[in-house]
Amino acid sequence: MAVEQTLAMIKPDATARNLEGKIISRIEEEGFNIVAMKKLRLSKAAAECFYFVHRERPFYGDLTDFMSSGPIVALLLEREGAIAKWRETMGATNPEQADEGTLRKLYALDLEKNSTHGSDAPETAAEEKAFFFSGLELV
Repeated sequence: MAVEQTLAMIKPDATARNLEGKIISRIEEEGFNIVAMKKLRLSKAAAECFYFVHRERPFYGDLTDFMSSGPIVALLLEREGAIAKWRETMGATNPEQADEGTLRKLYALDLEKNSTHGSDAPETAAEEKAFFFSGLELV
């Protein structure tokens, strides 16, 4: 299995509840190397740009409102099979369907406020990495 990178995000519902440390600890326990990390607040326009792929979906407005409602933590993670492993660690998007012990089962409030985000494919990971991090920010 190849070493790859994935974007991980701790969403506003989790930062509002001070869950950053617990989630970062879990990231490290799962064997990820944190290549880059920053805490920031997305503007509505930045959230719309990041989630542009969902612009035609009925939840787009609510999603971008939520993602610009408070701080997020963006992380670039690296390890063998990073994308699949991070998605496994997060659990299903809907926390009611997430496996026990996954981050979303543990911390998500509902389908929208599901505490974490992760890239779903190598192409998406590359785009999301470039959205949040410049070359100077990568360790």
